[in-house]
This record gives sequence, structure tokens and C-alpha cells, in this order.
Amino acid sequence: MAVGNINELPENILLELFTHVPARQLLVNCRLVCSLWRDLIDLVTLWKRKCLREGFITEDWDQPVADWKIFYFLRSLHRNLLHNPCAEEGFEFWSLDVNGGDEWKVEDLSKDQRKEFPNDKVKKYFVTSYYTCLKSQVVDLKAEGYWEELMDNTRPDIEVKDWFAARPDCGSKYQLCVQLLSSAHAPLGTFQPDPATIQQKSDAMWREVSHTFSNYPPGVRYIWFQHGGVDTHYWAGWYGPRVTNSSITIGPPLP
Repeated sequence: MAVGNINELPENILLELFTHVPARQLLVNCRLVCSLWRDLIDLVTLWKRKCLREGFITEDWDQPVADWKIFYFLRSLHRNLLHNPCAEEGFEFWSLDVNGGDEWKVEDLSKDQRKEFPNDKVKKYFVTSYYTCLKSQVVDLKAEGYWEELMDNTRPDIEVKDWFAARPDCGSKYQLCVQLLSSAHAPLGTFQPDPATIQQKSDAMWREVSHTFSNYPPGVRYIWFQHGGVDTHYWAGWYGPRVTNSSITIGPPLP
């Protein structure tokens, strides 16, 4: 028997159709069509199905989720918000705030260093010199897809990570500062650990530093990330700390 109106379809069929519609279209267009569509689009079942279809959860997912719609959007947006974190594009996207000594430089990870580094996709790093070198990047959350209501009402966790290493033959000092900023660029949260000083003849192992911003105040619109350092022996060349694989991510990671 032919169906004259799409609303005559069983609700489970309509739900299945909605799982194939882009999420923003569901909210911006489809939800406004009629009360039936609005109610179906607001169902937990739909957003849980969409999460499963997109691979955001597994069939045996058993972790509690407060809001499946928000969870879906956070998963779909989840990625590293820092551009060019591993120096593959030189200094593209980075602001060289302080460029002392022989200035910032990009170098390749040696074969031995690649074996030591926990991510085999990382091939390059940034390296500092004998006077302080600092570089930064500002993340515009709205431009990256995180709308104001999402950030202010949900306030999802913001996770920051960075990797640094010294040279075995020279001491160095590494520093990091990350700030959550308002629309007027006023700081609403700051992570600034004490500078890490690594002595000469160290193991030169790569070290990770991380921090999660939680329960921060509403109004976060930008994230400012700055790192760098200096060698502590003032040797000409590039003997300061090396940095790479920096990241800023928002919300729950993929399974």
C-alpha cells in the first residue's frame, strides 16, 4: 500500500531515515517541520543510533551519557584544534613570539628518535636555541565549530598535551602556558606549570605534559597555546628543548 504522507510511516522507519540526515540539518531544518518530527529528533534513541552509525560508540557501550545529542556533536567535532603540531608545514599557523639566539628551527626525527617516540606518525619537531624561543597559536572555537551555547552550557573538558625533549649533550629549560580566553581575550583559565629544567647529559627521552580544563566559567571563546624554551649553556646553534605533537582537544575521545 502506497504511503501518501511521509508521516504515515512507522516511527521506527522515520527514525532510521533521520539517522542518515546530517545532524545540523536535523536541528536547523527538520526539527521545525512539525511536532512529530520535533519529538522524534529530540529522542535519545535517534542520537544514540547516530553515534553508533558514525562509530562514536560501540555496540557494547556501557558508559553513562548525560545528553546524547550533545555527546554526538562533541564526538563529531573531536580532533586536534592546533594546526601543524608536528612541524610538517614548517612554521605555518604559528606565531613566533620570541625568536632568540639562532632562532627557531625545524628538524627531522632520527630513526632512533622515531623508535623512542610513542607516535610513529611524528616525523619532525621544532627546536629552540641559546636565547629564549617561544611560539604560540590561538584557537578560535566558533571558527572550529564550537558554538557559544555549547561551550557555555555544557562546558566540555578541554584537554591540552605537549611533548618535549632535551638533547643529551646540553641542558635546557622548557616552558608551556595555555589560557582559556573570553571574546575580549581576557583569561578565564590558565595552565602554566613551572618550567622544566633538564640537566646536561640527561636521558634525552621525550616527555609528555598534559592538563584538562574542567568546570571553567562560561564565556570561553578562544584558547591560547604557547610553548618553547632555551638551552642552559648558551651554545650557538639549536641545543634547546625540542617540541612536537602538541594538541588541544575538546570533549570525550573516540573509543
